[in-house]
Amino acid sequence: MNPSTALARVLVDELARCGLAEAVVAPGSRSTPLALALAAHPDVRVHVRIDERSASYLAAGLARAQRRPAALVCTSGTAAANFHPAVLESDESGVPLLVLTADRPPELRGTGANQTVDQIGLFGSAVRMFAEVGIPEPVPGMAAYWRSLACRAWAAAQGAERPGPVHLNLAFRDPLMPDLPLPEPGGPQEAAANTVPSLEDAGDWPEPLSGRAGGRPWIESRHDPGDPAPAELPAVERGVVVCGDGDYDPIPLLALAAETGWPVLAEPTSNARRGEAVSAYRHLLASPRFLAEHSPELVVTAGRPGLSRQLLAYLRSAQRHIAVGTPRCFADPVRTVTDVVPGVAAPAGADPDTAWARSWRQAEGRARAAVDRVLDAEEALSELRLARDLAAQAPNGSLLFAGSSMPIRDLDAAMSARCGARIIGNRGASGIDGTVSAAVGAALAHRSAGGGSAFALLGDLAMLHDQNGLVLGPDEPRPDLAVVAVNNDGGGIFSGLEQAGHPRFERLFGTPHGVSMERVAQMADVPYTCLEWASDLPKALLGEGLRVVEVRTGRADSATLRRTVQRAVDAALQE
Repeated sequence: MNPSTALARVLVDELARCGLAEAVVAPGSRSTPLALALAAHPDVRVHVRIDERSASYLAAGLARAQRRPAALVCTSGTAAANFHPAVLESDESGVPLLVLTADRPPELRGTGANQTVDQIGLFGSAVRMFAEVGIPEPVPGMAAYWRSLACRAWAAAQGAERPGPVHLNLAFRDPLMPDLPLPEPGGPQEAAANTVPSLEDAGDWPEPLSGRAGGRPWIESRHDPGDPAPAELPAVERGVVVCGDGDYDPIPLLALAAETGWPVLAEPTSNARRGEAVSAYRHLLASPRFLAEHSPELVVTAGRPGLSRQLLAYLRSAQRHIAVGTPRCFADPVRTVTDVVPGVAAPAGADPDTAWARSWRQAEGRARAAVDRVLDAEEALSELRLARDLAAQAPNGSLLFAGSSMPIRDLDAAMSARCGARIIGNRGASGIDGTVSAAVGAALAHRSAGGGSAFALLGDLAMLHDQNGLVLGPDEPRPDLAVVAVNNDGGGIFSGLEQAGHPRFERLFGTPHGVSMERVAQMADVPYTCLEWASDLPKALLGEGLRVVEVRTGRADSATLRRTVQRAVDAALQE
């Protein structure tokens, strides 16, 4: 067995023993040993994408939905650089990712050799671990080194405190193909092409390449710190629980709120907007009168809050701010945290029925009714009504992937509290990159784990930015995913910001493009539906496979509607 094949086969075998089940490959020559080793392993499902950026976000979507590392493979050169945005997103959002970049051997670096760039530490501080694996050589000790390195990489990606990306840079010398006899003319070409040498049959390799007996990983980790004791919170009446973005268990936070009567302000991707959570908090915190009367003594935060300016300003107003996390891993975007605790417990003798709690419940009822009244006044789908209705009508067991610009904010502003559907998005770096691919990856993982339908709510610019994410080869696993694209012909988020009044707004910020999502669907050869009326939404969401549903709106009209909703809430609070 040649050295390049040996390294790739051993590394993949050990990662599979650790638990690797999904891998995404962007085609290339230098990465041939890895691609063949992954494709040959019976426990790894391989996805192939021609665009490295799409491939990387597909892997991030798979890893986010499955909550375990996915592998990502590319050839050398700019291919690896195209992984960088997804690595940054995975770093910020704590998504476990194994980035395996093939590289030229050292003797070709710095010589002007084709497709050769400096890949050492390419992703900087965005990775939990980096290793230059080194040139594979047929010498004793290589198998133990490769297998122990794979276990360390897997553990680093899973992260005891915070998961994230790991980068292994693998330099391969020729030959890149396994040492196999050429198939005879007219013989079983496909079978020969898929033949990979067994690790038990390593030829003249100086030591066994096989792993531990019984399929066990080389290094088994039994570290289990257990559940840390929660900290009992101070006995105050005017407390608030804020659940920001993140993949954590919201049940303890909801239990705390139930025992104390403190309102729960939950961003959609916290998956804590259920039960008695305040669904209209964004509008309440934008009401000056309400805000003046509801200054908190204590705020407890979990996850990464920061979806709205109103919520960030509210955090600044708290007399005390307790974050749930660890000393090395907690979110504090406005630098107001006074305490960090591993968990929370209600103070002894807490009363859930206080004047503070009743005031929040009354305000939520009035604000919720006002929001729904405005949105229901028109049967034509607005951006806010689409977000509200999609979140409400998604079946139990479904997955909803939200785009990072206006879609997630419209969900935050309009969706009611509900259980049974999981909402995720790229909220780490909140970029426009790779949203289609990430949604496809999440939908594939959701279905493989036994989940139900999957939906994505995206803006038109996000669709155009990652339309390659819709391009799947004929042999690729296909998700059951309805991509609901809001097409307002440009950057709708800027219509609600200060830039909207600038005389050059339309060209520099509005960025009209004039592209119908039907043309995007035709490019990728996926089914397409144009949706106009709210009553047609349930039917439009039905179906199987990958499909595009377009809703056309106007940026100016949407900005006006959002202001109308806020005025209606302000008026309702004064009744």
